[in-house]
Amino acid sequence: MTVKNKKILILVFLTGCVLLGYWLWLSLRPVEVVAVHDNGNHSYVLVRNFPLTDKGKINWWLKNKDILEEKYDIPKPSSSGYFTVIFWDFGDGYKEEGKYDRLCFDDMKTKVNCIEKDAVFSVDESRNMGVMFTVYDGDNYRLDHNGDIIKVASD
Repeated sequence: MTVKNKKILILVFLTGCVLLGYWLWLSLRPVEVVAVHDNGNHSYVLVRNFPLTDKGKINWWLKNKDILEEKYDIPKPSSSGYFTVIFWDFGDGYKEEGKYDRLCFDDMKTKVNCIEKDAVFSVDESRNMGVMFTVYDGDNYRLDHNGDIIKVASD
């Protein structure tokens, strides 16, 4: 093996190590729940460092749903048992409404009460469908009666 090939191999190896380290750092950061806003049976959870993978998001919900209920009193099912919890990336924080298509929260009495619409995950429950998981920019899943996660075929 020539010196040039060894240098290329070392560079590729080091680049791979850096990328792997960065991915691990991203996936191991703790999720930060910044705020929770309510709108009847819909709850909006503003988060930072949400898991990157579909499986990571679902597992985070399953592990933390009781904590969310205790600490934030969510989800709040309707009389029929239906609820929706949507997780939004908090990004750069609250902003004024100004820009088109921001999500604003009426429960905040300030002009700086909106976020960019960057949903990352949602959980819905209804009598007909049971618990459904939607991963934005990903797939949809259902929690079956045995506790297994089933990928829902897309149309």
